[in-house]
This record gives sequence, C-alpha cells and structure tokens, in this order.
Amino acid sequence: MADAFRRFTVVRKHHEAEGITSFHLVAADGAALWPALPGQYLTLRLPVPGGPVLRTYSLSSDVADRTQYRISVKREAMPGVPAGVGSCWLHDHLAEGDTVEIAAPRGGFVLDEASARPVLLLAGGIGVTPLLSMLHRLAQGGRRVVFVQACENGAVHALRDEVAALATASGGRIVARSVYRQPSPGDRFDAEGVIDKAFLQSLLPLDHYEVYLCGPTGFMVGMWRLLTGLGLREEDIRYEFFGKQTSLPRLAAEGVPVQAHVPARAPAAIAGLAFLTNPAARGIEEDLPAPVAPDAAPAKGPTVVFARSGREAVWTGGTLLELAEAAGLEPEFSCRSGICNSCRTDIRAGSVSYVEQPLTQPAPGKVLLCCSQPQGRVVLDL
Repeated sequence: MADAFRRFTVVRKHHEAEGITSFHLVAADGAALWPALPGQYLTLRLPVPGGPVLRTYSLSSDVADRTQYRISVKREAMPGVPAGVGSCWLHDHLAEGDTVEIAAPRGGFVLDEASARPVLLLAGGIGVTPLLSMLHRLAQGGRRVVFVQACENGAVHALRDEVAALATASGGRIVARSVYRQPSPGDRFDAEGVIDKAFLQSLLPLDHYEVYLCGPTGFMVGMWRLLTGLGLREEDIRYEFFGKQTSLPRLAAEGVPVQAHVPARAPAAIAGLAFLTNPAARGIEEDLPAPVAPDAAPAKGPTVVFARSGREAVWTGGTLLELAEAAGLEPEFSCRSGICNSCRTDIRAGSVSYVEQPLTQPAPGKVLLCCSQPQGRVVLDL
C-alpha cells in the first residue's frame, strides 16, 4: 500500500489568540491539494520524541482556496493537565519553512450544501475551526446564517475578525455574535455569561434551522440540553467532538456536568426581539449502514463472534465497530475512520476487508473495527 501521507510546507505561522496558532500549509512538491469539504479535518503525522503520532485538526480555512490549507491549533498545556503531545509540538517546534506529513481530508461532520434552510453555527472556544470553514462556504451562497461563538474572554477569542468580515460583507444575511463567560476590561462582546434560552430567542427568527455544534464536551452537553428543550427534531443538529467520539444525547441523559450556568444578557440592540428557534442534536458518524425498512426481510450475512463476551451477531452492513455496538459491546474508539488505532482488536479467525483504508496498516492478527467488514465468518477478541 502506498503511503497515504504527503509532505506540506508551513508558509505562514501566526498567533490568533492566547494559546492558539494558525498554520498555513502548501504541498511541498507543488502538486494540487486534495479536495476538501467544509467541516473536514487533516491528519498530521508528527515526529515527536518517542516516535511519530497521528493527530487530527479541523480545516479552519475556505476549502474553495485550492492553494493552501489552514489549521488553527489550541496549545493544550495547562497546570495539572497533561500537555497535548501534538499541539505543543506544533506550537514549539514547527516553524515557517518546515515540512510536516499530512493525509487527505476526512470526516463526516460537513455542511449540507444541498439544503437551502437557514443555518445556526454554535462554537465553543476552538470549536470555531470547522464552523468557520462552513461559514466561508455559506458566505458564497444565499442562505441566512447565525454564527455564535462562546469564549472565556477576548484574549482567547480566535479568528474573530475573519468572522466579522464575512458577516459585514454579507449585507446582513450573516449575523455574528460573541458571548464571553468572564470578560476582561476593554473586551468587545455581544453578551456576557453563557448561551441560554433567552439569548437564542432574542437572536433567532422563527424558522426551521439546521444547527452545527462544536466545542468542549461540557459546552456541547449544555447546548444539547438547551436546544432539545426548545423542541427541534434530532436530525436538525449535527455535532462533532474534539477527542473521543461518543453520543451527545447519551452524555446529556447521564448528567454530565456543564459549566456553571450564568444567563447571557442580550445587548440592547437585540434585547427587544421576541423570536424563537427550536433546535436539537444528533451525532454524525461516517459510513453508517442504510436503515432497513420495517417490512423488509432481514438480510443474510456472515456471523461475527465476539469471543470474550460470548456473543455473536449476523453482519448485514456497516462496520465491525457498528456491529459490536449494536450487540451491546463498547469497544474503544476515537476517530471512526481508520486513523487513530484506538479500536485495534485481535482477530482470532477469519478475514476482513476495509471500506476505508487505514492510514497505518494493523499488524498481522489485528484489525481496525471502525473501517472494516467481515469476509465470511470472523472471530474477534472482544
């Protein structure tokens, strides 16, 4: 298998906000960039001490620009918290003129460009990156857009001017608002506290919005609870976690804590509005099996045995990870697209094929559940 990575040169590295740096990347060999969809991410292979690691970072740039990619990375290094191996290496060691290995854009958290419905983009902190890529594409069309970014304060508010410029150029079609939880003296913002029901009602006209949500887990859980409480159907919100992927509805139901709730105070310019939106949430997973109609006969397929758990299931479509989850198992996973190797599992018998080629082929006797399908009867060490 040919190496899935190509070398890219850092042509610009610049400070965006406290702890956040953008890297502009062009192909070192001058060849064309891979095409990308708004919301997708790049996978970087970083030569950190102790051996290369794979890290994924959302594209924050306009994917229509075929001359370069941009990623905007938060340095994950706080007192009492293990430093982010990838983010710290990028901040500390990758300079302008250096090269880094990158694999093609991936990810299923993408803008639905076939829709004409208005869009609500809700960003928490560095969760702005995939949503800004979506905003660039939306700025080129005719859909109404509301873009809300929640930050601690102005010092950590990344890419604000770029968002504001897109909103200004839209002639009012794009509305951008910022909410600061603990603003500093001199900060410019639209509301203080956290995004709450009153803030959204003051901002959004009554309409059937599509919602895209990205940010820290606590923020996402809080927004999901708020938005579902306003009544939108599950399919009306798409979301993406940074880190291990999971079900946002399940986290909300399990009582995962959110930030202390301090209602946002809408500014006078919009406080008199009395509009309502009705959002909700669902996760977007890549390559999900097609649903089976209720009256359809069950398809016959190979048997997959989960040896350690004593369970087995008939495969009718999708990946082995999805089949294991449907059987009530909880294998480790993160990327769900053959990148991170978190779902690597021993295969005791049988063989598999890959619906998406792993970036790094597993060793003999191992299989990546997230992107594989059985070829006949398979026995897994699960």
